[in-house]
Amino acid sequence: MLKATLLAFTLLAATALSATAAQPAADPLAPAGHWTGATAGRAATPPMGWNSWNAFRTDVDEAKVMGTAKVLVDSGLRDLGYIYVNIDDGWWLKRRTSDGRMQVRTAIFPSAKVGGSETSSFRPFTDKLHSMGLKAGIYTDIGGNACSQAYDLHSPNLPEGTIAERQIGLHGHVQQDIKLYFADWGFDYIKVDACGINVYGADRPFVKQHKYNAYPPLIDQASINRTNIPAVRALYQQVADALAASNPDGDYVYSICAWGAANVRAWGKDVGNLWRTSGDITPQWSRMLHTFDSASTRALYAGPGHWNDPDMLFVGHGDFDVHHLTEARTHFSLWAMIDAPLIIGYDLRNAPQALMDIWSNKDIVRLNQDSGGHQAVMAYDSDDVQIFVKTLSDSGTKAVLLLNRGSGPAEITLTPAQLKMVGDVALTDLWSKKTMMLTGGERTFTLQPRESRVFKAKGKRQLADGMYLSEIPGAINIARDGVIVPVPDPIVHRMSNPWGATTNSGERPSYGGWGGARADATPYDQALTVDGKVFASGIGILANSRMEVKAAGFRHFEAKVGVDDSTRNLKDKVVFQVFGDGHLLAQTTAAYGQAAQTLSADLANVKTVELVARSEAPTSDLPLVVTWGDAALRE
Repeated sequence: MLKATLLAFTLLAATALSATAAQPAADPLAPAGHWTGATAGRAATPPMGWNSWNAFRTDVDEAKVMGTAKVLVDSGLRDLGYIYVNIDDGWWLKRRTSDGRMQVRTAIFPSAKVGGSETSSFRPFTDKLHSMGLKAGIYTDIGGNACSQAYDLHSPNLPEGTIAERQIGLHGHVQQDIKLYFADWGFDYIKVDACGINVYGADRPFVKQHKYNAYPPLIDQASINRTNIPAVRALYQQVADALAASNPDGDYVYSICAWGAANVRAWGKDVGNLWRTSGDITPQWSRMLHTFDSASTRALYAGPGHWNDPDMLFVGHGDFDVHHLTEARTHFSLWAMIDAPLIIGYDLRNAPQALMDIWSNKDIVRLNQDSGGHQAVMAYDSDDVQIFVKTLSDSGTKAVLLLNRGSGPAEITLTPAQLKMVGDVALTDLWSKKTMMLTGGERTFTLQPRESRVFKAKGKRQLADGMYLSEIPGAINIARDGVIVPVPDPIVHRMSNPWGATTNSGERPSYGGWGGARADATPYDQALTVDGKVFASGIGILANSRMEVKAAGFRHFEAKVGVDDSTRNLKDKVVFQVFGDGHLLAQTTAAYGQAAQTLSADLANVKTVELVARSEAPTSDLPLVVTWGDAALRE
């Protein structure tokens, strides 16, 4: 039985990979001639709404969900954009063995009682939410079993029945389940977890104790090298394909919950609408910093239709409860600035007004929902304080957030240059609503521990007739970033393990991303520098990379390009190329130690610019860091 199950799972992953494997090899750096960034689903801006997990874990029921939905409507949160009402783990009863159809736990969702004891349907539930102007979300797992069956073993709402009946994940039922959830039941959003391909190995005691079918782990959260990245991606791609088939109108949102594993930071944007960049958040300040850091440097991988997800909001709990409003506002502001989904995780039926005031801050929500979709970029970075700047769709308008990460007061000085502006800048505090001017070249703010300040900034752009590419990350698709072997990101904050004591050596970096493309920094977090010249603006990326840039409305491209001084590969040359809708417009060659070279191109009638950096006759396998200094689109 076990051998047969393992073989079936291996064949499933192999089948999912076969379509890709069968394609003939092609030059990955060849220009596509058009924008290839994924646009499926309905997530032009980050999804907003509510999820049951942080409020109730598996102790969820219809009364709690509908009570929350009523608050969303009555409070005005729905009208601000909080429209998704998502059920997490705990809703299922079993999988019917006669035909594999999933059964709802009608004891906690009584409206699902239709057609007798052996049939149930969420359609009355979703119809009710839709009638309220809301959308409905559901939860599942990419494997055979869900996370609660491994970690919430005392829950009263675990799946029941035989081994087969308790296999309520998508494994072996992708098309069937997705059609049921969307075409039949009317859901609009799905979160797909990955415990079923991670923690159900035959050596796990709970697998034997509860007689689960064992599955060889495809994900090793402690080791990227031991994770079968192609197989994990292929399984999630199966779900994407099924969603497209069951939603011909494209009205769905697809959330990938693989906790930053399997190098999802690189491929999540091509498969789903949002993807977790880290393990679970908890209501602790240090854990919030951990999940935030896992997404905060990846602005170039997010944009309209696809978003970095550092996990759901924990405003209202623990370090972010009503007694810690400074921390709660900071948590909410950070998520808004980096275009994270704003998914509330609190029992709204009992929410105090102080918390409601945070979620309902229209100005902060507008930052998150700005149509440009540009995730904030770090203008200043340290372990103590940070400055993030976000370009808004209003001409000459940006948002800036000052963050004190530490336990003591901190002074933070803001300059127009950090905003990529010149002259005087008008600032509006988006919490206090006070206005002030940034004059005389700088202004210094004193922030209390864990405090942030968020401003809307209006002034003259440094480029009066254009935009630096690092200002508009949402208009860039990293088609290929040059990373050959995924490497854990060492600059994500390391907190003490929230699920255990300090009995081991600590939690090590495990999320891929080190070496990925960066705005205003190199892939390895150094200043952009070519032959001693530092560029405050630009894109840092590895050689053998290709970027796509939306060029509509601009007439000219320019950059100063070269091999970055921080590169470990000092031997190989790089060919820099600029393509417009597939046609070569300009190119040059550079080597380490050479001054940055000007590369420019006329963009008349061009819709998509492609920037290629290709190593020429490579002799070394060391990473070759290149800089597109002052890269800009000009009118």
